[in-house]
Amino acid sequence: MAIDRRELADLIPALRRFSRAMVAERAAADDMVQDCLLLALDREAQFRGPALKPWVFAILANLGRARYRALKAAPPMDAFDECADGGGDPALRLTVVMALEGLPAEQRKVLLLVAVEGFSYREVADMLALPVGTVMSRLWRARRLLAERMQAGTPIALRRVK
Repeated sequence: MAIDRRELADLIPALRRFSRAMVAERAAADDMVQDCLLLALDREAQFRGPALKPWVFAILANLGRARYRALKAAPPMDAFDECADGGGDPALRLTVVMALEGLPAEQRKVLLLVAVEGFSYREVADMLALPVGTVMSRLWRARRLLAERMQAGTPIALRRVK
């Protein structure tokens, strides 16, 4: 099945956000997105459709996992500058970013994919090669830890996507 180039291009901002959550340096994160796009185009024949987004995110997640193993380093969190629209209370935004930084990498990754990027549990499980139950438990733990780390019990609005 052929890949719609426009749909692929529309995914770039979301891919960059996710990549920057996995990689410290912005240039390295952008390189990883570029590698992901090149791999997607190179492996176009393997795309079985109809959902391009989960397939491309799976490629990026695999690249991130390979890079993480190669570098033996935890992904930093300066990527969350890209996740907010820039509006709202700066103090609350800083609190959320700091709380997210404190999450274990595997929980943070699942939380980002479900709550920020809007993937279903099944899609995240397929992308990360995990059982759906593991995705659900990591997401539950991430939400619980995030709530605990928010100052003064400030709630954070994370939509539930199943």
